[in-house]
Amino acid sequence: MKVLLVNGSPHEKGCTYTALCQVSEALNRNGIDTDLFWIGKKPISGCIACKTCEKNNRCAFPDVVNDFLDLAGDYDGFVFGTPVHWGAASGGMTSFLDRVFYADLRGGGNRFRLKPAAAVMSARRAGTTAAWDQMNKYFGLMQMPIMTSSYWNMVHGTTPEEVRQDKEGMQVMRILGNNMAYFLHCKDMALKMGLQPPMEEKAVRTNFISEAQ
Repeated sequence: MKVLLVNGSPHEKGCTYTALCQVSEALNRNGIDTDLFWIGKKPISGCIACKTCEKNNRCAFPDVVNDFLDLAGDYDGFVFGTPVHWGAASGGMTSFLDRVFYADLRGGGNRFRLKPAAAVMSARRAGTTAAWDQMNKYFGLMQMPIMTSSYWNMVHGTTPEEVRQDKEGMQVMRILGNNMAYFLHCKDMALKMGLQPPMEEKAVRTNFISEAQ
């Protein structure tokens, strides 16, 4: 089993990376392999609702979103980390998630259904809970069990060194990794014992009045 940790910060090895590494180490100690995926610092366009993804299960823009979609199906769980910008996830991470999940949802890719997910927030001081709520909405819509810890999944600091000094934040990251590993092992055991996932129904989409186009 393996988990993909996604760094949504423009800084490849900054505060968000430091938090994700703590989660990764906990997962590894529990027998779960991990990889890190950085969305980079190039501009990421928002979704333009062209619906190209309905035809080929990929986004029309040939960028990091498709790089991620090509990998995602091989993983059993996901941790998405983001710095807090203006009380929300970073602009790059927001555009990234909008397109990743829309492409999979509309394209029928089924890369994420019933796979556990967690959001990790890094901030100097505040805005973390608002960003956490924002991130979790993606997972809820994608039928992904949301992993939590002993507190909200956040760390504080303006440098990686300061983040490491956030003892409670570091503990929250470790417990998050432990909890996700436990869930994955339970899921694996259930499948081996013959417990099958619930049958997937064909999506019904309406605008409360008629069939949505």
